[in-house]
Amino acid sequence: MALTNAEKQRRYRERQKGKGKKEIRGYLSQEALECYELIAEQTKWSDSVIMSNAVRLTYAAYKNGQISLLNNWLNKNGM
Repeated sequence: MALTNAEKQRRYRERQKGKGKKEIRGYLSQEALECYELIAEQTKWSDSVIMSNAVRLTYAAYKNGQISLLNNWLNKNGM
């Protein structure tokens, strides 16, 4: 019996949850979308890898006391 797209998606999400992964959704600003497109083009990373790395890099900046520096750079450079 062939599965519908909705069933395939549900099974995929269940497998990912079983692996301890969590889906995060959001909308990107125009600036963030431009950054995303450049990163995807240059690295050939999937959406999941880009999102995971973005969160990990933000966390690294936080742990190293660099969040305000990072935020200031983003604001100064129109990001």
